[in-house]
Amino acid sequence: MTKKDLKIPALRHPEKQRRPDNAQPKKPDWIRVKAPVSEGYKQTRDIMREHKLVTVCEEAGCPNVGECWSQGHATMMIMGDVCTRACTFCNIATGKPPEDLDVFEPGRVADAVKKLGLNHVVVTSVDRDDVEDGGAEHFAQTIRAIRRQSPSTTIEILTPDFIRCDPSVLEVVVAAKPDVFNHNLETVPGLYTEVRPGARYFHSLRLLQRVKEIDPTMFTKSGIMLGLGEDKKAVHAVMDDMRAADIDFLTIGQYLQPTPKHHAVDRFVTPEEFAAFETAAYGKGFLMVSATPLTRSSYHAGDDFARLREARLRKLGAV
Repeated sequence: MTKKDLKIPALRHPEKQRRPDNAQPKKPDWIRVKAPVSEGYKQTRDIMREHKLVTVCEEAGCPNVGECWSQGHATMMIMGDVCTRACTFCNIATGKPPEDLDVFEPGRVADAVKKLGLNHVVVTSVDRDDVEDGGAEHFAQTIRAIRRQSPSTTIEILTPDFIRCDPSVLEVVVAAKPDVFNHNLETVPGLYTEVRPGARYFHSLRLLQRVKEIDPTMFTKSGIMLGLGEDKKAVHAVMDDMRAADIDFLTIGQYLQPTPKHHAVDRFVTPEEFAAFETAAYGKGFLMVSATPLTRSSYHAGDDFARLREARLRKLGAV
């Protein structure tokens, strides 16, 4: 099968081509970031290329890629660069993945983690609804490979929802003992059919709750985007749902529209509003909260993990 050129928008997002164009509003000053040009950025990029690895930093067009890569931090995206879902907010290419899972990929990820000297690594993936276990065993193998090569590195995973799989596949991932299990709810339930049509809000919430039931010591994490059309009341309701599921860490960031074919930006939420959501979230009992316009799931993940661990110890009265 000929690999399609994912640099061509019509091939990258074929499912979106019949959608009407949505205007892309000018970003406010608090959203703008510098173009990546540092030597650290180039070194990280070269290591990714050398190991033939995909990163969500590039594929999703993360605004923080210059800052993170300049410090040698990259979020590994396993199981290819084509997603079987068609979320209207996401810049990951959509379609039928052209190949089976790469059995050598976990080893290459582990090699890159060691070469970058990471203290903390984030591993995410595309959705692979074409694979029976959704890639659960592939996640587990990647975690184990990193542990063998870099035993002191803490591991955070950002997984799909495994909605079409046997519920037991979650146990395979949790048994591999990542330090943080992250799965993003992405938005409020009222917007799911429009924003995240292949997913179900309460399934994702239950997935995170089940992680804690399987291993109560594992940190859980989830995030949402603002600016998709939600209101303040719905955001607070999501926070309450997350706490009911015993989620430890909440991230909230601004949605940025990748192309005119993607979901429109409803509004740019001010830094002051983000700060108010952060204060409210801590009041609801989250151990750790990151809520800024540029917050993303893996942004400052290593520093945040250290603070998360310290927050638990304080709660337990161990510090």
